[in-house]
Amino acid sequence: MCSLHRQLSQLLTVWSWRRRVDVSVYQATGCHFRPFCATTSEPDPIQIHKKKLFLWFSHLPQEEKQFGGYFSPETMHVDPLILERKAEERAGFLSFPLQTQTLSSPSVTVKQLFEPTEGWSEGRGVNVLLYGAVGTGKSTVVRKVVLDWCTGKNLTHFKLLVPFSCEDLSQLSKAASLRDLVSRKYLHLRKHPLLSGEGNQAKDVLFLFNGMEKMNLDFRIGSTELCSDPNEALPPDVLVVNLLRKYLLPEASILVTTRLSALDRIPQKYVSRYAQICGFNDPDRQQAYFTSRLLQQTGETAHNHEAQALIELLYLNLQRESQLAAACFLPSYCWLTCATLHFLHFTDANAPIRTLTGIYTSFLRLNFGGEVLGTGAGTNEPIQKHQSSLMLYVVRTVGKLAFDGVTYKRTSFSESELEQWIGGKTKTDEELRQLAMFRTDVLDFFLAPCVESGKHLPEALSQSDQRHYVFAVPAMQEYLAALYVVLGENKSALEKMTRQVSVAIGQASESSDVSALFTILSKFIPFRIFAVFNLLKLFPKLYEKISSHNKGSIARTMAAEMFRTEDSYNEDILDQVEQSLLGVHGPQPQRSSESQPFELYPIFMGGLLHYGNRVLLQQLGCSIQSTTVVQITRALRKYLVRELSKPQPPEELMDLLVLLYEFQNPRLTAEVLASIRSIRLANIRMTSLKCFVLSSVLSCTPASFHLEQLDLSSCLLTQDMLQMLWPAFRHTQDLNLQFNSLGPESCILLRDLLLDPKSSIRALHLCDNPLLESGACTLLEALPQNQSLTHLSLMHTGLGDQAALEVAERLQQHTGLQELNVAYNNIGDNAALALVDACREHASIHTVHLYLNPLSDVGKQSLYVRSVPTSHGSSGRRVKVLASVTEGSDISENWHPILSVIRENASSWDRQRVKQQLQVFLRDLEWGRQQQQSLWKRLHFRKVEKGVRQTLQMLEKNTLPPSTGYRKLLRSRR
Repeated sequence: MCSLHRQLSQLLTVWSWRRRVDVSVYQATGCHFRPFCATTSEPDPIQIHKKKLFLWFSHLPQEEKQFGGYFSPETMHVDPLILERKAEERAGFLSFPLQTQTLSSPSVTVKQLFEPTEGWSEGRGVNVLLYGAVGTGKSTVVRKVVLDWCTGKNLTHFKLLVPFSCEDLSQLSKAASLRDLVSRKYLHLRKHPLLSGEGNQAKDVLFLFNGMEKMNLDFRIGSTELCSDPNEALPPDVLVVNLLRKYLLPEASILVTTRLSALDRIPQKYVSRYAQICGFNDPDRQQAYFTSRLLQQTGETAHNHEAQALIELLYLNLQRESQLAAACFLPSYCWLTCATLHFLHFTDANAPIRTLTGIYTSFLRLNFGGEVLGTGAGTNEPIQKHQSSLMLYVVRTVGKLAFDGVTYKRTSFSESELEQWIGGKTKTDEELRQLAMFRTDVLDFFLAPCVESGKHLPEALSQSDQRHYVFAVPAMQEYLAALYVVLGENKSALEKMTRQVSVAIGQASESSDVSALFTILSKFIPFRIFAVFNLLKLFPKLYEKISSHNKGSIARTMAAEMFRTEDSYNEDILDQVEQSLLGVHGPQPQRSSESQPFELYPIFMGGLLHYGNRVLLQQLGCSIQSTTVVQITRALRKYLVRELSKPQPPEELMDLLVLLYEFQNPRLTAEVLASIRSIRLANIRMTSLKCFVLSSVLSCTPASFHLEQLDLSSCLLTQDMLQMLWPAFRHTQDLNLQFNSLGPESCILLRDLLLDPKSSIRALHLCDNPLLESGACTLLEALPQNQSLTHLSLMHTGLGDQAALEVAERLQQHTGLQELNVAYNNIGDNAALALVDACREHASIHTVHLYLNPLSDVGKQSLYVRSVPTSHGSSGRRVKVLASVTEGSDISENWHPILSVIRENASSWDRQRVKQQLQVFLRDLEWGRQQQQSLWKRLHFRKVEKGVRQTLQMLEKNTLPPSTGYRKLLRSRR
């Protein structure tokens, strides 16, 4: 609602539109206004009013622009459930969001709320009070009401709709008449006859007061005078009270929106109808919302297919009555779900930088921006004097609960625990009023009844007969816990008192009068006693040291939580976030620890230190000082570098990259990455977001920084992901892209990468990618101009004789290559011999891999003969050719690495072909053993035969381990 408050406030305070507006804008959006008559000197003010309202209420908040701007408020709107309530049940609400029983109250639309009822009297307008908790969709409904009236789709029996922001009205201190108030906000409605009060013209007017809880309305006759003249100047709250009393313009109808806690501020006798917004009470409404968001925010057909798949997975998860379905009862959490999925799946390198922490911070700003926890109701003082930041109150209560849960690895809380943590120490009347408002309006926004196996705990109570609650979205618990720590709310009482005393003495010490007083007192007070005063003057510096130690503990906590041993082999954090939204379809992921992982907690702590998030939090009344950021950052660098000196699994490295990305601190990122020599992300399910994260993080390093190895094997990479990874490839010397199903079109990008003068790739591994001959030929076009490449692996890439001959022809144009792997392809004898001959003529190549190719026995013998010069006078160099486990009649010194490669990858290869090759190996070994005279050599042959037979048996029994990617062969010395 707060975003709508801001729009109304700006609309009402600064309204400087041109008097002539292009009509074609509205025709494109489906608006049909009565055209201006050419003979009329003055345009119709109602039409001007509609056009200006439509333009303003069509504006989307800044947070909506992150979706790409493919939709409008009209296309993305889904009506929430609105129930008409009787006066005696107006405070009631649906007890459990997922219950599907028959509703006790009828469902209505806004239009139906203004239809005549049995108790309606002629000549009196209808007062409708529309209320709901935070996040149920009040702002969305108000926006839709205004837009539909402007376009003639709804409430057409009202000729004039006048929206007001109660927050704006509460700031006005100068008295004004109703007509002046309207003309001050809407100049074009100045002296409009519908507001004159004459006759019954006001029956065609609808006033809309949004956010009534922001005003302190007093309906007592002794406090608020009666007024029936729209030209009489009175304070804004008095005008609103008289409108609701039907003493001022009684024929006019009024729509008021408010929160649950403010229902009783308007006496029952002044309300014609009560209506409660109950959000999305069924999966179909939620699916409609997701469809309107995800399908229309993607402009490409491929993205639409992916979005449709996401919607189907979401719907399946909602139908299971999961915890997500309970959260999406509130439309605000549907927005958060869509924003998170858009971030995870549709990240665009050309779009502005977005982070997960930024999404959650924007989510809270949308719902709580400008919101305060007022306690001035029922008093004669302005409500502004009794306000405090609602978000800060959330942090100190719900955030404290979240922090306790993260500390002790708990996600579920009983009613008694909620009572203890939220309001347990409340004493004063003011605190009690704040607590009552908070529990009524806000608490259910963050906490929802726990769902277990599709059932609510309240229906199947635990042994203690207590209802249990969890955070509506699991990540929200970690976000609020991180915010609680970063804001310093977890300090001890001594630390908080130390800070307050330090600030007070620090301010006093800046005063020249106090310093002069100390100078005078030093002449009369003994030196030892006066030393105490001097110590007090130094107290701020002492506090600074204590504070610095506290910030260091925050950094230490972040590093410790990032690299917890029990979480080392969990899935990476982005996959965990996705699973929390889409559910797990198939076998549940195994965890090394049964306790709940809170791996987003340290990442949110880092993200909250980013300047952009601190600005948004400042608007919410939560201030994070720059000195705090500097102290935490300084200590965090040390702890991260220390942890990275130890070997880390790929999942932990991915989480570290996400932390650095969320931090958005290029200097810290560069300093941390300087201690890393390799990034191994093998078997990580890479997405466009993860590729963007990796590239963004490595782009923070200087141009001279290079990784020794970047392992992206078995990561499900696509051509589009390779394009996003281009900046990361520039900082890599050994690039491993095997087992990624990259096609021939990907070789165009890899060729350009090798031709890039900023690239320094020395080793390129493309094993088990269907590059085919066309792709290999495209890649080889880079060899003449590239001089950095020393190792090229094209094993099992679909090469044939033509590609082998192309390689042989191109080799002489590249002088730096040392090792070439074209094993497990379709290369015959003649092409293999030509390739080996070219390698012998090459200046630096020392090893060629040709095993698992369809080579004949004669061909393999010829390769062995060709690889060894026969005399000192013969041309060419000695090249090690790995074509089999044997070399002529001897065993190859590389038989063990060859066999290891086959064992590791046979599960993903053509098993029949691998069996044939293993049988060929056995035949070669048997023939070679028969040629040996030495008993020792025969025993060696038997050993190798045993290894081959074991591999063959494992393949036949299907007991080989799953493919883990090609292991680089041990490079033998010349």
